[in-house]
Amino acid sequence: QVFPSQDPLDRADFNAVEYINALFPTEQSLANIDEVVNKIRLKIRRLDDNIRTVVRGQTNVGQDGRQALEEAQKAIQQLFGKIKDIKDKAEKSEQMVKEITRDIKQLDHAKRHLTTSITTLNHLHMLAGGVDSLEAMTRRRQYGEVANLLQGVVNVLEHFNKYMGIPQIRQLSERVKAAQNELGQQILADFEEAFPSQGTKRTGGPSNVLRDACLVANVLDPRIKQEIIKKFIKQHLSEYLVLFQENQDVAWLDKIDRRYAWIKRQLVDYEEKYGRMFPAEWCMTERIAVDFCHITRLLGSALKGSGEQNVDSALCQRAQKWLFSEELPLFQQKKPEVPPPSTNPFLEDETGAETDEIVMEKSDTDKPKKPKVPDNPFHGIVSKCFEPHLYVYIESQDKNLGELIDRFVADFKAQGPPKPNVDEGGAVLPSCADLFVYYKKCMVQCSQLSTGEPMIALTTIFQKYLREYAWKILSGNLPKTTSSSGGLTITSLLKEKEGSEVAKFTLEELCLICSILSTAEYCLATTQQLEEKLKEKVDTSLMERINLTGEMDTFSIVISNSIQLLVQDLDAACDPALTAMSKMQWQNVEHVGDQSPYVTSVILHIKQNVPIIRDNLASTRKYFTQFCIKFANSFIPKFINHLFKCKPISMVGAEQLLLDTHSLKMVLLDLPSIGSQVVRKAPASYTKIVVKGMTRAEMILKVVMAPHEPPVVFVDNYIKLLADCSTDTFQKILDMKGLKRSEQSSMLDLFRLRLPAPPPGGDGSGSLSLSAPTPEQESSRIRKLEKLIKKRL
Repeated sequence: QVFPSQDPLDRADFNAVEYINALFPTEQSLANIDEVVNKIRLKIRRLDDNIRTVVRGQTNVGQDGRQALEEAQKAIQQLFGKIKDIKDKAEKSEQMVKEITRDIKQLDHAKRHLTTSITTLNHLHMLAGGVDSLEAMTRRRQYGEVANLLQGVVNVLEHFNKYMGIPQIRQLSERVKAAQNELGQQILADFEEAFPSQGTKRTGGPSNVLRDACLVANVLDPRIKQEIIKKFIKQHLSEYLVLFQENQDVAWLDKIDRRYAWIKRQLVDYEEKYGRMFPAEWCMTERIAVDFCHITRLLGSALKGSGEQNVDSALCQRAQKWLFSEELPLFQQKKPEVPPPSTNPFLEDETGAETDEIVMEKSDTDKPKKPKVPDNPFHGIVSKCFEPHLYVYIESQDKNLGELIDRFVADFKAQGPPKPNVDEGGAVLPSCADLFVYYKKCMVQCSQLSTGEPMIALTTIFQKYLREYAWKILSGNLPKTTSSSGGLTITSLLKEKEGSEVAKFTLEELCLICSILSTAEYCLATTQQLEEKLKEKVDTSLMERINLTGEMDTFSIVISNSIQLLVQDLDAACDPALTAMSKMQWQNVEHVGDQSPYVTSVILHIKQNVPIIRDNLASTRKYFTQFCIKFANSFIPKFINHLFKCKPISMVGAEQLLLDTHSLKMVLLDLPSIGSQVVRKAPASYTKIVVKGMTRAEMILKVVMAPHEPPVVFVDNYIKLLADCSTDTFQKILDMKGLKRSEQSSMLDLFRLRLPAPPPGGDGSGSLSLSAPTPEQESSRIRKLEKLIKKRL
């Protein structure tokens, strides 16, 4: 490894016999044996000289190493001595610095202690003077000055928390606490005198003294502030308790608007008389309204308990309308401007404001959800008393929705299907927008009264009538076919007689199907948004119980049925032309001309139906693509099946059919934009289906055009072009060529022999691999082929 060498003598696995054989491979080479021996001897002498030189050179190595080690040890001892000298000098320098700075540190400590002492004495002077002034101002009720002074005294006293062990400091702290207690009791007494709790008449009123007292209460114990607020609100609402007792006529729920009028007058009166007396951060207006709502809930519960039989849906709605009236500014925040109304009631604008009708855009579903707005502090305060009786409201909405669905059915029958209007493009039925607007109205009303079980019950009602709308309005109005099976098939529309007419949907019926499809798509998207809104409205624990997946699946079924109807209608229109193709005498065709009449007929039907469907599904482009894909998947296999029925076919007839197939292929590729002024590229998924299917039809015709002699070439050509190992397909090809049964039998035997072997472990029923055969298989096939040829001869 140290000295790489290519010499065989240096190898670890050196073999003398192999080395000698390599030097003398033949007998003739032994003539040079003396020369080889001399070279080896010379090499031995050179190796001996090298070894002798190395041994002599290593004689003095040990002595030189010992000498170098001694020199290194001496150098280390010298270095250690120098390091020790440096350390001693550093210690002396440090000691010298400490002696120099000792006096400076003492001065620094003295300065810091002196500064702390002066600051503490100043605070002590301020505290002592402040306590004296605070006690004097308290006796004179100078609350304006006390408010500022008390806060300063409390702040200064915090600096003396660590000096409370000193008797004088502790005494000042106790005087501050006593002054605070005295202020609290004195302020409560002043408010009691100004607003007595006994009686309903207010003998006192707002004053600057009480306003300053409120500022002092902010600095005192929070319990003083709460006591002031509690007594004032209780005295302010005492008249309400008297006027709306249970035995008063105005207390009943049918006169609930009088309660609203009363609180409105009281709040206006408060703002005029006492609005400036209490600090704004106390939120007195809101506190009065909250207490008013609590009292109203208790009174309302008592009233409904004594007269529950009088609670009906109309009364609940009337009470709800008052509870969330927009005239009460406390219950509603200022609403931003909203965009013009549209048809979808479950989308929100950019500011978060909800409207009854807002435009539905597909892109909105991809936007991130906005954070939920914090709940209104008044939400549910009064309405909780209505929750046990909301079943009346739910039953009423069940009845109203049933009547609404019946009205939709009657209106559709009276007005008939929508008039065909290509410019508008598949208009959505107006009834679906009305239904979801009503849904939103019910959802908002119910959520304002309760976010619990009543919302779940309302969701169940929504699910019921979504399904009814899907079946009665949408599926129930799809055009009926003449099929007696009752399904959505139109196979009975076909007539076998060539040239006969088939029953087709009219222009109005096609537009109706497209309109129902667009409506179902709108309902599908809006139902998803309805589910999200319901989950936002209910309690978090109930969100999992809201699931409208079944209803969305129902609308998906309507969409699928509508597309299937459109496909079957166009497919049935093309059937007579395909039947005519299969009944033509293709063996008598003498020359290849333009496309055949049946192709012209198919193209005519496509040009009649597809533009109408495309224009009416302009707003639902993806479903038009589904229509194209389903039609291609239905028409192409049917075309190939009719192609197999064309038998026998002459060479010229096959060429004509190949030309017709290519014409149909180009028309199908252009199907999505046929008859349109705007040419769009067809979707890749659709193009792939058409190319694959029609290419198979072309390959079938090319195989038919190929000569069947010699048979081996014909069979191999079939396997190469079609890659179809089914004997049924091969049999159909032979029928199209018009071969006799005896010829077909030998061809089939040869075809089975030429088939590639099935993959290991396979059942042989699927498509077979077309890999090259093994030599054994090839020889076996050749022998069988020879026997077959001899037999035929």
